[in-house]
Amino acid sequence: MAETVLVTDHETIRDWAAARSGYPAVVDISPAGGTQPMLRLVFGQAAYQDQDRAERPINAGGFELVEWDEWFKLFEEYQLALIVGKDVPGRRDNFHEIVRRPD
Repeated sequence: MAETVLVTDHETIRDWAAARSGYPAVVDISPAGGTQPMLRLVFGQAAYQDQDRAERPINAGGFELVEWDEWFKLFEEYQLALIVGKDVPGRRDNFHEIVRRPD
């Protein structure tokens, strides 16, 4: 596996995502809906929200694209960090993992 880097700086995360056409998103994983958000970064075709799709019930397994401010508010509230692969010249890997920050 490639070397990884732990990132918590907001601008670095934005820049990393932008370089890969990534967008911030939130998935609600709670049984009741609206109580347990999970952060995601979505890339490529997944980043396009279909405005023509039928309304889905809350917590139907999809994600909602959000503004960076909302995403980073949750990122800080839950003390998260982003693990990414070290940049390799000539390659744009979008491997990432969102984890709790180490103590």
